[in-house]
Amino acid sequence: MLVLLPPSETKRPGGEGPALDLEGLALPTLRGPRDTVVDALVALAADEDLAAQVLKLSEKRRHEIADNSALRTAATMPAIDRYTGVLFDALDAAGLDADARAWLGEHVMIHSAPFGPVGALDGIPAYRLAAGTSIPGLPPLRRVWTGAVSDALAALRPGFVLDLRSEAYAALGPVPTEVPSVYVRVVTPGEGGAVRALNHFNKHAKGDLVRSLALARPRIESLADFQEWARAAGWALQDADAGEIALIL
Repeated sequence: MLVLLPPSETKRPGGEGPALDLEGLALPTLRGPRDTVVDALVALAADEDLAAQVLKLSEKRRHEIADNSALRTAATMPAIDRYTGVLFDALDAAGLDADARAWLGEHVMIHSAPFGPVGALDGIPAYRLAAGTSIPGLPPLRRVWTGAVSDALAALRPGFVLDLRSEAYAALGPVPTEVPSVYVRVVTPGEGGAVRALNHFNKHAKGDLVRSLALARPRIESLADFQEWARAAGWALQDADAGEIALIL
């Protein structure tokens, strides 16, 4: 099983790992678009006022321009530790034992805007770039990433993909139709049997779910396997639109 996570806008600073090694990241066929986006971000950082405008940075966050300027030279840390925020706080990768972290490294990828999907334990630097940002001189990120990511996922041939990404990041690399997968929406019951999507609790639930998977390390090779494990572990699931499943809170 492969689990796809969205990134977070907030990130932990610093790191003790070596400088970014684009060749060493998961899905090495993405080296070309990774170089393209990283080079564009480094070039944009040379004009701080323009970078602040493009990246929609407040005065308080302008220091993140320097992060982009140093993308190729800054220290790195595992992606699963780099990201902070609701989802990653709930996952609490730093609080997992070595076996659980190894499971994350084997089964989880985080879909970043500048690097595409990276392995949970891949070393990445701090950066600022969101899925919907338009970088001057670069095609829309959807055009840069969509085909390349989908092709890379197809070549990887995962037996089953659990897609926990937001819609914005799923659009940067849809799981190919030939790869068995399900897209997860987190919802809560409403009146008359209707359900409504969640935001904060959506992220928290996804983090909790991945933490549960890392601790249990079940063998999941299909949607049926996932449903059986999830329900036994106390998660409420409901069939949704084709290719989707609802996680009920």
